[in-house]
Amino acid sequence: MTSRLRLPDAITLATSGLRARRVRTALSALGVAIAVAAVVAVLGIAESAKADLVSRLGEEGNLLTVASAQSINGREVPLPITAEPMIRRIPPVRTVTAVATLADVGVRRSTAVPAVQTGGMNVLAAQVSLPETVSARMLLGHYLDATADDYPVTVLGYEAARILGIGSLDASTQVLVGDRYFTVAGVLAPVTVAPEIDVAALISFPQAEQLFGRTGGPSRIYLRADPDQVAAVASVLTATTVPQGQEDVQVRRPSDLLVARIAAKNTFVGLFLGLGAIALLIAGVGIANIMVISVLERRAEIGLRRALGARRRHVAAQFLLESTLLAAIGGLLGTGLGVAATAVAARLGGNPVVVPAQGLAAGLIAALLIGALAGLYPAARAARLSPVEALRAL
Repeated sequence: MTSRLRLPDAITLATSGLRARRVRTALSALGVAIAVAAVVAVLGIAESAKADLVSRLGEEGNLLTVASAQSINGREVPLPITAEPMIRRIPPVRTVTAVATLADVGVRRSTAVPAVQTGGMNVLAAQVSLPETVSARMLLGHYLDATADDYPVTVLGYEAARILGIGSLDASTQVLVGDRYFTVAGVLAPVTVAPEIDVAALISFPQAEQLFGRTGGPSRIYLRADPDQVAAVASVLTATTVPQGQEDVQVRRPSDLLVARIAAKNTFVGLFLGLGAIALLIAGVGIANIMVISVLERRAEIGLRRALGARRRHVAAQFLLESTLLAAIGGLLGTGLGVAATAVAARLGGNPVVVPAQGLAAGLIAALLIGALAGLYPAARAARLSPVEALRAL
């Protein structure tokens, strides 16, 4: 009579072998789970961050900036005073705002900090229309208002507040701008498309003129145009800003920075996936080691099954299936952990939670593949045992 091993019976045998060694099974599955969780979490966190950047790309796609070419090379050359009102007259332009750099004016926490220790921060004169134009929001306090035109009031960028050690505000929170103390009215949240604002202390144009003698045109102009007219507006900005010196102006689209960030994130995803694959390979080696030990410990069982009519392929199938099920358990657990890690990281980063289906499938398929490969040698070794040799272990 031909001996057969039905799939339900094979699964029952494999699961009974795993249940008989619960601690060993749990530790082996945990190794696979950690590796799979890393793969799923890397893909999920990257996709969540990418979704946030893509949404911002759509929101900031109509934002343009105009700055003097010399200022980018380190030599401050203000734009003409007429630049902002001329740009405002371009029909597709919706909002315009300007900022001006105050040269040789630093910001410090107090006089105890040497003036040469700028911390990479600068001081900008800004208009009340800045938050609306660059989509900036307040993290603490409020933005510059009419009071800021007559009194020393400042709003700090996100990084500037962090460098100065300001995490909360009260009526007495002040910083030293140049040689004068300014009351901190608010702190901005990070401005992705205008990182220069993050490291700046913002004051009003009237205060910049009265206290620091800043005159002349702005250093940089931000504007928003109709989304379907961005290219047309960009093509006339240079001539509109400096009709007689077109080579002295640079027009940029800050959303290009977001595209670069997406590309950079994709690069790091490949690196972390490689590390996850190495971790999964190590987990597979651990499963193979555990299965070899299991074959040695269960020689009597193998011999008895062979004596009762089990063929070599049946024994091999049992151990191969046992190894695959062990990896599958770890894969399912790792997938759940990866999804949870993605959700937590996305929420902490303020990003939408996105878990790509291909990431979940890749994690499970990789676990099953590693489990099957790890079980090949132990299964072949178990199948090669002769009944007589195996029964000697009784």
